[in-house]
Amino acid sequence: MPRIKPFQAIRPTAENAATVASVPYDVVNRTEAAALAEGNPHSFLHIVRPDIDLPAETDAYADEVYETARRNLDRLLSDGVLARDESERLFVYRQIMNGVAQTGIVCCCHIDDYENNLILKHEKTRKLKEDDRTRHLLTLNAHTGPVFLTYRDVAAVDALVTETASSQPLYDFTALDGVQHTVWPIADAAALVEQLSSVAAFYVADGHHRSASAWRAGAERRAANPDHTGNEEYNWFLTVLFPANQLNILSYNRIVKDLNGQSADEVLTRLSDVGIVEPTDDPVPSAAGSFCFYLDGSWYRLTVSAESIDQSDVIASLDVALLEQRVLEPIFGIEDVRTDSRIDFVGGIRGTDELEKRVTSDGWACAISMYPTSIQQLMAVSDAGEIMPPKSTWFEPKLRSGLLTHALD
Repeated sequence: MPRIKPFQAIRPTAENAATVASVPYDVVNRTEAAALAEGNPHSFLHIVRPDIDLPAETDAYADEVYETARRNLDRLLSDGVLARDESERLFVYRQIMNGVAQTGIVCCCHIDDYENNLILKHEKTRKLKEDDRTRHLLTLNAHTGPVFLTYRDVAAVDALVTETASSQPLYDFTALDGVQHTVWPIADAAALVEQLSSVAAFYVADGHHRSASAWRAGAERRAANPDHTGNEEYNWFLTVLFPANQLNILSYNRIVKDLNGQSADEVLTRLSDVGIVEPTDDPVPSAAGSFCFYLDGSWYRLTVSAESIDQSDVIASLDVALLEQRVLEPIFGIEDVRTDSRIDFVGGIRGTDELEKRVTSDGWACAISMYPTSIQQLMAVSDAGEIMPPKSTWFEPKLRSGLLTHALD
């Protein structure tokens, strides 16, 4: 079973929590991050996206980017905006979006459990992003963003979390996007650790690059420490554990740059060979096995025959895989969605209006609205040791960075 432990959190004072907390580094581009942090020197975006404090032409992986992140973290610590707890603790972290809550446990997990597949993955990582996050982590000597993990629910754990959430919180604020964030310290960490010891595996829901980088950084610190014992803090990385039944996965939609030399009518004809195609006023698929296409100014729904889908194959039965195998490659000529610049991905939180905008205003030829992957599918893929196609899941709400940070020593 995977291990967890409490940690000495680096965290903002109560009055600074709302101004410090930021979206994760990887859900905004430089322009968006700069706009969010404008006029707010306390924003954690100055640490997780330090490029906003440098000229726009600065290389994203230049030495000064990481040095700026370190200076900004040191500044918030020296100014008293952030401080380190004197004792190790676990925390409960609740987010409420559109009236729906998800409540998790903030703790540290062991990098060996990640390596030994007690913490299961479902995505491949890219070396460039791993290199970036590993260097960022080692330069700052801290995990600045938690890895989003899930597990199959345990009633006794739920009861302890509910009890904690009835106490006085450390932080309670609503961010500009309308999501409420509340954090409580857990009074009896040992009881919660014991109850979680019955969980056979954790699953990476969001944060594959952060977890891979945590493992790499820990391995580097081990190699550099001749007195390594295995008990050092760099053996652990920052996570939030959510019970699976509370999670909300949104669609991860697609846009295609061109029609592969075909007219819109020709594309629709070829789609009709894949399944039933019909015009629709609703651009959101209502069930798995259906896709909505925005093409030539109109929406169309494609429904694939259920009998043609092998539900025993945890990968081939995914909508993202069906789309790749039956539409993107044979019709649009996109052979590898990881590398082909003719396809891009749009998180479901942005809505279908964003898809229409990307086609009507931004020069893309076709948008595809997807039905969300389920948490059960995610865990089935991970249990089978398989890898999902890229951009299969979009989790909301996103965990805020800066509320709780874990130092490597």
